[in-house]
Amino acid sequence: MNIMLFHSTYGLRPAVRQAADRLRAAGHTVWTPDLFEGRTFDSVEEGMAFKDEVGKDELLKRAVLAAAPYSERGLVYAGFSLGAAVAQTLALGDDKARGLLLLHGTSDIAPNAGVDGLPVQLHVAEPDPFEPDDWLTAWYLQMGRIGADVEVHRYRGAGHLYTDPELPDYDEEAAEATWRVALGFLEELGGA
Repeated sequence: MNIMLFHSTYGLRPAVRQAADRLRAAGHTVWTPDLFEGRTFDSVEEGMAFKDEVGKDELLKRAVLAAAPYSERGLVYAGFSLGAAVAQTLALGDDKARGLLLLHGTSDIAPNAGVDGLPVQLHVAEPDPFEPDDWLTAWYLQMGRIGADVEVHRYRGAGHLYTDPELPDYDEEAAEATWRVALGFLEELGGA
């Protein structure tokens, strides 16, 4: 599969590169665009302040420009937290998208969005302060209404960005379970 993998609000950190390497080792082609143009952050607050300074429209523009040269190939959009929100926005607007892999995040769904059975897999902590239960329930129902085929995997007791070994949220057991399931999802997409 051709995978466009977007980083979190921490920026393009080693954990994102390691995730891309893991996906490549499984036979996938992976791009990791740097939406923050080289900036990385040590806290969510710093990253969010920078994201707000750059602006949502500019970040989406950067993401679209990064994906555009490859979208004809039929991309799987993927991302971590903020990057998952970006991936979701792009996947729902790309009629050639092959799938959507969301790690630690979701996004608003445009009122005019519609997909034809787009496979979507979400991995998220339970509970997650950035993805509360009522939000996730509404998101899941709305994704179904627009035509997505959604799977949600919850990880009780894990922190928000539990797949990043350099962050306090890291949970090795949840991270390995996530990657096992996600790689199976991508393998199924490859055979579709």
